[in-house]
Amino acid sequence: MASLRARLWRQIIPPIDKRSAKSFIRTNERIRAREIRVIDENGEQLGVMAPFDALKMAREKSLDLVEISPNAVPPVCKIQDYGKFLYEKDKSERAARKKQKVIVVKEVKFSVTVDEHDYQTKKNQAVRFLGEGDKVKASLRFKGRQMAHRDLGYKIINRLILDIGDAGLVEFMPRMEGTTLHAIIAPSKKLEPVVKKPATAPQATSVETPVEA
Repeated sequence: MASLRARLWRQIIPPIDKRSAKSFIRTNERIRAREIRVIDENGEQLGVMAPFDALKMAREKSLDLVEISPNAVPPVCKIQDYGKFLYEKDKSERAARKKQKVIVVKEVKFSVTVDEHDYQTKKNQAVRFLGEGDKVKASLRFKGRQMAHRDLGYKIINRLILDIGDAGLVEFMPRMEGTTLHAIIAPSKKLEPVVKKPATAPQATSVETPVEA
């Protein structure tokens, strides 16, 4: 009788539905282990048994047998509503995606001839961006003969870094790329970022937002 049940178990295997294929979760007849540890719908341990017997118990309750820990020895399966299980799983994954932090790089532009008022305005913007949890790209473009005075550009960017102080951490020190000098400053981990509206992007991305004078 046991051998007959085993043959029937291996012969009658329905195709994987789209939900199972997407999540790679074995259910019901697709559970191929010789023995499994079974948990009922109330979370009670039912012990180790053959998948055939566990599935019979699940069918009697109009529920499914779902493999929840395939790498355990023996694999752990739970008697539950598979549709509800997928719904809760998808719900938790969506909630996790919403909590993901979108990394935004906001650019603050300077010039060699920036006056004190404009400098303070840009510095305050940079500090605010860092406080909101965003990175800051401080850039300074040299025009024409200004390339002969690159030391002035370095003084401005280095002054910004010093003035920002503990509000930020220098990720990339000032460096030249073509005619532009720039540095990247990241938020300080010591400071709690200001709570912002939930980001719409599902994954972490880098976006540069220039701030005009």
